[in-house]
Amino acid sequence: MNSGSAVRNEPAIQKLSLAKGLNAGLRKAMEDDPKVVLMGEDVGKLGGVFRITEGLQKDFGEDRVIDTPLAESGIVGTAVGLALRGYRPVVEIQFDGFIYPAFDQIISQVAKMHARSLGHLRVPMVIRVPYGGGIGAVEHHSESNEAYFAHTAGLRVVTCADPADAYWMIQQAISSDDPVMFYEPKRRYHERAEVVIDEAAGAPLPLHAARVAREGSDLTLIAYGPMVKTALDTAAAAEGEGKSLEVIDLRSLSPLDTDTIMASVRKTGRAVVVHEASTFLGMGAELAAQIQRDCFYSLEAPVLRVGGYNIPYPPSRFEEDFLPDLDRILDSVDQALSY
Repeated sequence: MNSGSAVRNEPAIQKLSLAKGLNAGLRKAMEDDPKVVLMGEDVGKLGGVFRITEGLQKDFGEDRVIDTPLAESGIVGTAVGLALRGYRPVVEIQFDGFIYPAFDQIISQVAKMHARSLGHLRVPMVIRVPYGGGIGAVEHHSESNEAYFAHTAGLRVVTCADPADAYWMIQQAISSDDPVMFYEPKRRYHERAEVVIDEAAGAPLPLHAARVAREGSDLTLIAYGPMVKTALDTAAAAEGEGKSLEVIDLRSLSPLDTDTIMASVRKTGRAVVVHEASTFLGMGAELAAQIQRDCFYSLEAPVLRVGGYNIPYPPSRFEEDFLPDLDRILDSVDQALSY
């Protein structure tokens, strides 16, 4: 071989936690594009309360990893201005329940700027939101508010469920020319898995593609974010009872990959949707409506939903009773299979 020929780098396999996958993905995005800047409360010197941005300020400087005041509206508003000036800001909302002071900025400015300008302006920014329960936290630290933003035209809403998706999806979100709400399942931050990093081949899936996490034939379990692992555990338990469950990881909540969803439901004839958020007007309601419309003649049972109850998130000592678990999901599986 000519010594001057380009040599293709071999894929690297690393065992990473979901948190480290995000950190590595942010680092790669910042290396690739000097216009990528990070902003948020304690994201710099501390590295964030979950240490997602640990080491990045030291390596990229205070001009690119910016510690902000405790003012979510100001953080997001500043990011809008940066995005309009050609930067790609990545904003961290420290906890899910802290996002509400920024709600007006997100709904009135971030989501509408492109349409308001008749397509002349883009707002390429990412809003990172650690979400969900299971960590024994106090009020405002365990919410699942993704449906608010999935309902809002002009926003893309995605959520990773494992370290590989954390690494690749954060980079894809940053490279998008549209604003992306990036939801991170905080209770899964420290779960580890092997991640294949093949920069030449790129991400294994498009940002808005759903993934068949486990194949099955009797029923489709549809989940996203923190509930994907719970759904996979449920499918493994059901296998011991002779039931074959297919698990779909949505990955993208807006837009939805309806092709993957409907293909699975047409194959199995039954569907159960699982999420931590309340089932009342949650993502499961939209999925159930679309499935019954598009798969009506394939369905053998009603589409069922398993989720949080329609109450404010409870104190931590009661959260195990609030959050969907294997037993509650199996009950709905049995109900669907009984038709």
